[in-house]
Amino acid sequence: MNSQAVRDYLLALQQRIVSALEAADGNAFLSDGWSREPGGRLEGDGLSRLIEGGSVFERGGANFSHVKGRVLPPSATQHRPELAGAPFEAMGVSLVLHPHNPFVPTVHMNVRMFAALPAGGPAVTWFGGGMDLTPYYGYERDAQHFHRVCRDALVPYGAELHPKFKAWCDDYFFLKHRNEPRGIGGIFFDDYAEGGFDAGFALIRSVGDAFLAAYLPIVERRHGYAYGERERDFQAYRRGRYVEFNLVFDRGTLFGLQSGGRTESILMSMPPQVKWRYDWAPEPGTPEARLYSDFLRPRDWADETPTALWL
Repeated sequence: MNSQAVRDYLLALQQRIVSALEAADGNAFLSDGWSREPGGRLEGDGLSRLIEGGSVFERGGANFSHVKGRVLPPSATQHRPELAGAPFEAMGVSLVLHPHNPFVPTVHMNVRMFAALPAGGPAVTWFGGGMDLTPYYGYERDAQHFHRVCRDALVPYGAELHPKFKAWCDDYFFLKHRNEPRGIGGIFFDDYAEGGFDAGFALIRSVGDAFLAAYLPIVERRHGYAYGERERDFQAYRRGRYVEFNLVFDRGTLFGLQSGGRTESILMSMPPQVKWRYDWAPEPGTPEARLYSDFLRPRDWADETPTALWL
Protein backbone atom coordinates (compact mmCIF):
# COMPACT_ATOMS: atom_id res chain seq x y z
CA MET A 1 0.00 0.00 0.00
CA ASN A 2 1.40 3.37 -1.03
CA SER A 3 -0.80 5.84 0.81
CA GLN A 4 1.48 8.78 -0.04
CA ALA A 5 0.88 8.26 -3.76
CA VAL A 6 -2.89 8.29 -3.19
CA ARG A 7 -2.63 11.43 -1.06
CA ASP A 8 -0.55 13.23 -3.68
CA TYR A 9 -3.01 12.32 -6.43
CA LEU A 10 -6.08 13.39 -4.44
CA LEU A 11 -4.63 16.78 -3.53
CA ALA A 12 -3.65 17.41 -7.15
CA LEU A 13 -7.12 16.33 -8.32
CA GLN A 14 -8.80 18.69 -5.86
CA GLN A 15 -6.69 21.61 -7.07
CA ARG A 16 -7.28 20.81 -10.73
CA ILE A 17 -11.04 20.64 -10.25
CA VAL A 18 -11.21 23.80 -8.13
CA SER A 19 -9.13 25.75 -10.65
CA ALA A 20 -11.51 24.75 -13.46
CA LEU A 21 -14.57 25.63 -11.38
CA GLU A 22 -13.10 29.01 -10.44
CA ALA A 23 -12.57 29.74 -14.14
CA ALA A 24 -16.19 28.78 -14.88
CA ASP A 25 -17.60 30.85 -12.00
CA GLY A 26 -15.23 33.83 -12.10
CA ASN A 27 -14.84 33.78 -8.32
CA ALA A 28 -12.33 32.15 -6.02
CA PHE A 29 -12.97 29.25 -3.69
CA LEU A 30 -12.18 29.74 -0.01
CA SER A 31 -9.41 27.50 1.35
CA ASP A 32 -9.76 26.15 4.88
CA GLY A 33 -7.06 23.77 6.05
CA TRP A 34 -7.51 21.79 9.25
CA SER A 35 -5.71 19.18 11.32
CA ARG A 36 -6.36 16.88 14.26
CA GLU A 37 -3.67 16.37 16.87
CA PRO A 38 -2.31 12.82 17.38
CA GLY A 39 -3.67 10.85 20.29
CA GLY A 40 -7.37 11.62 19.94
CA ARG A 41 -10.25 9.59 18.60
CA LEU A 42 -9.35 10.73 15.11
CA GLU A 43 -6.14 12.26 13.80
CA GLY A 44 -5.16 13.60 10.42
CA ASP A 45 -5.64 16.64 8.24
CA GLY A 46 -7.62 17.99 5.37
CA LEU A 47 -8.33 20.91 3.09
CA SER A 48 -11.84 22.24 2.50
CA ARG A 49 -12.40 24.37 -0.61
CA LEU A 50 -15.74 26.18 -0.65
CA ILE A 51 -17.64 28.76 -2.66
CA GLU A 52 -20.83 30.52 -1.57
CA GLY A 53 -22.69 33.14 -3.54
CA GLY A 54 -20.68 32.74 -6.72
CA SER A 55 -21.93 33.84 -10.11
CA VAL A 56 -22.64 30.24 -11.22
CA PHE A 57 -22.45 28.20 -8.03
CA GLU A 58 -24.73 29.20 -5.19
CA ARG A 59 -22.84 26.86 -2.92
CA GLY A 60 -20.22 24.25 -3.61
CA GLY A 61 -17.37 22.49 -1.94
CA ALA A 62 -14.51 20.18 -2.80
CA ASN A 63 -13.01 18.56 0.27
CA PHE A 64 -9.85 16.56 0.79
CA SER A 65 -9.42 14.62 4.02
CA HIS A 66 -6.86 12.12 5.31
CA VAL A 67 -7.64 10.63 8.69
CA LYS A 68 -6.60 7.76 10.91
CA GLY A 69 -8.67 6.29 13.71
CA ARG A 70 -8.50 3.62 16.36
CA VAL A 71 -11.70 1.77 15.41
CA LEU A 72 -13.51 1.49 12.08
CA PRO A 73 -17.02 2.97 12.45
CA PRO A 74 -20.04 0.72 11.70
CA SER A 75 -20.74 2.36 8.32
CA ALA A 76 -17.36 1.11 7.04
CA THR A 77 -17.78 -2.51 8.15
CA GLN A 78 -21.22 -3.32 6.72
CA HIS A 79 -19.67 -5.62 4.14
CA ARG A 80 -16.53 -6.50 6.11
CA PRO A 81 -17.64 -7.54 9.59
CA GLU A 82 -14.37 -9.38 10.18
CA LEU A 83 -12.62 -6.00 10.34
CA ALA A 84 -14.83 -4.57 13.07
CA GLY A 85 -12.70 -3.01 15.78
CA ALA A 86 -9.60 -2.60 13.60
CA PRO A 87 -7.70 0.71 13.33
CA PHE A 88 -8.09 2.42 9.97
CA GLU A 89 -6.79 5.00 7.55
CA ALA A 90 -9.07 6.79 5.10
CA MET A 91 -8.57 9.52 2.54
CA GLY A 92 -10.58 10.96 -0.30
CA VAL A 93 -11.87 13.90 -2.28
CA SER A 94 -15.59 14.62 -2.15
CA LEU A 95 -17.41 17.44 -3.92
CA VAL A 96 -20.94 18.73 -4.29
CA LEU A 97 -21.99 21.72 -6.40
CA HIS A 98 -25.33 23.50 -6.12
CA PRO A 99 -25.70 26.03 -8.98
CA HIS A 100 -27.91 29.13 -8.88
CA ASN A 101 -29.63 28.33 -12.15
CA PRO A 102 -32.31 25.62 -11.83
CA PHE A 103 -31.51 24.48 -15.35
CA VAL A 104 -28.00 23.49 -14.25
CA PRO A 105 -28.04 20.24 -12.26
CA THR A 106 -26.49 19.62 -8.89
CA VAL A 107 -23.58 17.20 -9.06
CA HIS A 108 -21.71 15.00 -6.61
CA MET A 109 -18.38 13.22 -7.05
CA ASN A 110 -16.22 11.23 -4.66
CA VAL A 111 -13.10 9.09 -4.86
CA ARG A 112 -11.63 7.47 -1.76
CA MET A 113 -9.38 4.82 -0.27
CA PHE A 114 -9.84 2.92 2.98
CA ALA A 115 -7.29 0.76 4.73
CA ALA A 116 -8.00 -1.40 7.76
CA LEU A 117 -4.95 -2.19 9.86
CA PRO A 118 -5.75 -5.38 11.83
CA ALA A 119 -3.31 -6.31 14.58
CA GLY A 120 -0.75 -8.84 13.45
CA GLY A 121 -1.87 -8.83 9.84
CA PRO A 122 -1.29 -6.91 6.61
CA ALA A 123 -3.27 -3.81 5.70
CA VAL A 124 -6.56 -4.50 3.94
CA THR A 125 -7.25 -1.80 1.36
CA TRP A 126 -10.29 -1.03 -0.72
CA PHE A 127 -11.49 1.82 -2.89
CA GLY A 128 -14.75 3.54 -3.68
CA GLY A 129 -16.19 6.44 -5.57
CA GLY A 130 -18.34 7.61 -8.43
CA MET A 131 -20.34 10.59 -9.58
CA ASP A 132 -24.03 11.29 -10.02
CA LEU A 133 -26.21 14.04 -11.47
CA THR A 134 -29.31 15.59 -9.89
CA PRO A 135 -31.21 17.77 -12.38
CA TYR A 136 -34.23 19.89 -11.58
CA TYR A 137 -35.26 20.23 -15.21
CA GLY A 138 -34.30 17.30 -17.38
CA TYR A 139 -32.42 17.44 -20.67
CA GLU A 140 -31.76 14.19 -22.49
CA ARG A 141 -28.62 15.54 -24.13
CA ASP A 142 -27.11 16.36 -20.72
CA ALA A 143 -28.04 13.00 -19.22
CA GLN A 144 -26.59 11.11 -22.17
CA HIS A 145 -23.36 13.09 -22.11
CA PHE A 146 -22.83 12.61 -18.37
CA HIS A 147 -23.43 8.87 -18.51
CA ARG A 148 -21.24 8.38 -21.57
CA VAL A 149 -18.28 10.04 -19.89
CA CYS A 150 -18.84 7.82 -16.86
CA ARG A 151 -18.97 4.74 -19.07
CA ASP A 152 -15.82 5.69 -20.96
CA ALA A 153 -13.91 6.17 -17.70
CA LEU A 154 -14.57 2.53 -16.82
CA VAL A 155 -13.91 0.94 -20.23
CA PRO A 156 -10.19 0.20 -19.59
CA TYR A 157 -11.08 -1.87 -16.52
CA GLY A 158 -13.60 -4.25 -18.06
CA ALA A 159 -16.82 -4.03 -20.05
CA GLU A 160 -18.79 -5.42 -17.12
CA LEU A 161 -18.01 -2.53 -14.77
CA HIS A 162 -20.25 0.16 -16.24
CA PRO A 163 -23.52 -1.82 -16.16
CA LYS A 164 -22.66 -2.98 -12.64
CA PHE A 165 -21.66 0.44 -11.31
CA LYS A 166 -24.56 2.21 -13.03
CA ALA A 167 -27.08 -0.17 -11.47
CA TRP A 168 -25.31 0.22 -8.12
CA CYS A 169 -25.66 4.00 -8.43
CA ASP A 170 -29.36 3.77 -9.30
CA ASP A 171 -29.91 1.55 -6.29
CA TYR A 172 -27.75 3.52 -3.86
CA PHE A 173 -29.10 7.02 -4.59
CA PHE A 174 -32.69 5.97 -4.02
CA LEU A 175 -34.86 7.48 -1.29
CA LYS A 176 -36.63 4.42 0.06
CA HIS A 177 -39.04 6.43 2.20
CA ARG A 178 -40.10 8.43 -0.88
CA ASN A 179 -39.88 5.52 -3.34
CA GLU A 180 -38.06 7.73 -5.83
CA PRO A 181 -34.51 8.29 -7.11
CA ARG A 182 -32.56 11.33 -5.95
CA GLY A 183 -31.51 12.13 -9.50
CA ILE A 184 -30.54 10.40 -12.74
CA GLY A 185 -27.57 8.50 -11.37
CA GLY A 186 -24.18 7.96 -12.91
CA ILE A 187 -21.77 5.42 -11.42
CA PHE A 188 -21.11 4.28 -7.87
CA PHE A 189 -18.86 1.62 -6.38
CA ASP A 190 -17.68 0.76 -2.90
CA ASP A 191 -15.50 -1.84 -1.18
CA TYR A 192 -13.62 -2.34 -4.45
CA ALA A 193 -10.55 -4.54 -3.93
CA GLU A 194 -10.35 -6.58 -7.13
CA GLY A 195 -6.81 -6.73 -8.51
CA GLY A 196 -5.28 -5.30 -5.35
CA PHE A 197 -4.03 -1.83 -4.53
CA ASP A 198 -2.68 -0.87 -7.97
CA ALA A 199 -5.90 -1.78 -9.79
CA GLY A 200 -8.11 0.05 -7.29
CA PHE A 201 -5.93 3.14 -7.35
CA ALA A 202 -5.97 3.21 -11.16
CA LEU A 203 -9.75 2.96 -11.15
CA ILE A 204 -10.33 5.93 -8.84
CA ARG A 205 -7.84 7.98 -10.87
CA SER A 206 -9.82 7.30 -14.03
CA VAL A 207 -13.09 8.30 -12.36
CA GLY A 208 -11.64 11.41 -10.74
CA ASP A 209 -9.99 12.53 -13.96
CA ALA A 210 -13.31 12.18 -15.85
CA PHE A 211 -15.32 14.54 -13.65
CA LEU A 212 -14.66 17.86 -15.36
CA ALA A 213 -15.37 16.40 -18.80
CA ALA A 214 -18.65 14.98 -17.51
CA TYR A 215 -19.98 18.10 -15.82
CA LEU A 216 -18.50 21.34 -17.14
CA PRO A 217 -20.01 21.09 -20.66
CA ILE A 218 -23.45 20.90 -19.04
CA VAL A 219 -22.73 23.98 -16.91
CA GLU A 220 -21.51 25.90 -19.95
CA ARG A 221 -24.59 24.87 -21.95
CA ARG A 222 -27.23 25.78 -19.34
CA HIS A 223 -26.02 28.44 -16.91
CA GLY A 224 -27.16 31.34 -19.15
CA TYR A 225 -30.76 30.09 -19.41
CA ALA A 226 -33.38 32.53 -18.12
CA TYR A 227 -35.36 31.43 -15.10
CA GLY A 228 -37.88 32.89 -12.68
CA GLU A 229 -39.50 32.38 -9.29
CA ARG A 230 -41.32 29.22 -10.41
CA GLU A 231 -38.11 27.45 -11.41
CA ARG A 232 -36.27 28.54 -8.26
CA ASP A 233 -39.18 27.37 -6.12
CA PHE A 234 -39.14 23.92 -7.71
CA GLN A 235 -35.36 23.76 -7.35
CA ALA A 236 -35.67 24.48 -3.62
CA TYR A 237 -38.35 21.79 -3.27
CA ARG A 238 -36.25 19.14 -5.02
CA ARG A 239 -33.20 20.14 -2.97
CA GLY A 240 -35.16 18.87 0.02
CA ARG A 241 -34.77 15.37 -1.38
CA TYR A 242 -31.02 15.93 -1.51
CA VAL A 243 -30.94 16.86 2.16
CA GLU A 244 -33.08 13.87 3.13
CA PHE A 245 -30.80 11.43 1.34
CA ASN A 246 -27.58 12.84 2.72
CA LEU A 247 -28.78 12.86 6.32
CA VAL A 248 -30.58 9.51 6.29
CA PHE A 249 -28.75 7.22 3.85
CA ASP A 250 -25.41 8.56 2.66
CA ARG A 251 -22.57 6.34 3.90
CA GLY A 252 -19.96 9.08 3.54
CA THR A 253 -21.93 11.46 5.74
CA LEU A 254 -22.58 8.73 8.29
CA PHE A 255 -18.94 7.66 8.29
CA GLY A 256 -17.78 11.21 8.91
CA LEU A 257 -20.22 11.83 11.75
CA GLN A 258 -19.72 8.40 13.37
CA SER A 259 -15.93 8.69 13.27
CA GLY A 260 -15.89 12.15 14.84
CA GLY A 261 -15.00 13.98 11.64
CA ARG A 262 -15.13 17.72 11.03
CA THR A 263 -18.79 18.69 10.92
CA GLU A 264 -18.39 21.82 8.75
CA SER A 265 -16.63 19.80 6.06
CA ILE A 266 -19.01 16.85 6.26
CA LEU A 267 -22.12 19.02 5.90
CA MET A 268 -20.79 21.29 3.15
CA SER A 269 -22.93 19.18 0.78
CA MET A 270 -26.12 20.77 2.11
CA PRO A 271 -27.81 23.22 -0.30
CA PRO A 272 -28.17 26.84 0.88
CA GLN A 273 -31.92 27.22 0.29
CA VAL A 274 -34.42 24.39 0.64
CA LYS A 275 -38.22 24.02 0.86
CA TRP A 276 -40.57 21.27 1.94
CA ARG A 277 -44.29 21.05 1.14
CA TYR A 278 -46.94 18.71 2.40
CA ASP A 279 -48.08 16.07 -0.11
CA TRP A 280 -47.23 18.16 -3.16
CA ALA A 281 -47.07 16.94 -6.77
CA PRO A 282 -46.46 18.86 -10.03
CA GLU A 283 -49.31 19.47 -12.43
CA PRO A 284 -49.46 16.92 -15.28
CA GLY A 285 -47.88 18.04 -18.52
CA THR A 286 -45.52 20.58 -16.94
CA PRO A 287 -41.72 20.52 -17.18
CA GLU A 288 -41.68 19.74 -13.46
CA ALA A 289 -43.87 16.68 -14.01
CA ARG A 290 -41.62 15.55 -16.86
CA LEU A 291 -38.70 15.34 -14.45
CA TYR A 292 -40.61 12.63 -12.58
CA SER A 293 -42.07 10.77 -15.54
CA ASP A 294 -39.09 10.85 -17.91
CA PHE A 295 -35.95 11.32 -15.83
CA LEU A 296 -36.40 10.03 -12.27
CA ARG A 297 -36.37 6.41 -13.36
CA PRO A 298 -33.54 4.14 -14.49
CA ARG A 299 -32.67 4.52 -18.16
CA ASP A 300 -29.72 3.30 -20.22
CA TRP A 301 -28.70 6.88 -20.93
CA ALA A 302 -25.27 6.08 -22.36
CA ASP A 303 -26.78 3.95 -25.14
CA GLU A 304 -29.67 6.22 -26.07
CA THR A 305 -29.78 8.38 -29.20
CA PRO A 306 -30.82 12.03 -28.67
CA THR A 307 -34.38 12.64 -29.84
CA ALA A 308 -33.52 16.29 -30.59
CA LEU A 309 -30.08 17.86 -30.51
CA TRP A 310 -31.33 21.00 -28.80
CA LEU A 311 -32.56 19.10 -25.70
